[in-house]
Amino acid sequence: MKLLAVSTTVATLDDARALATSLVERRLAACAEITAIESFYTWKGELANDHEFRVVFKTTEERYPAVEAAIGELHEYQLPALDAVLIERASDPYARWVEESCR
Repeated sequence: MKLLAVSTTVATLDDARALATSLVERRLAACAEITAIESFYTWKGELANDHEFRVVFKTTEERYPAVEAAIGELHEYQLPALDAVLIERASDPYARWVEESCR
């Protein structure tokens, strides 16, 4: 089974914690990591600069569609950033834990 690191950004720490809690409780992700970031981007033709929180979920490729749907359902942004990176290598015990936690 392939593992993924799926990330999104949110405006507040409370939003990040709510999203992390929901996806882990639903067993869509084994865990979620939250970090504070500063983002620069264009939105509606204007340069924007915001302090945000990145949430990275460790999950399986099989669970990605449900993760994407849940983030779309719960996210407050009109167009949330959502990307997934294949985890090419992980220790066997950790990979088994992620897989078991996402069942």
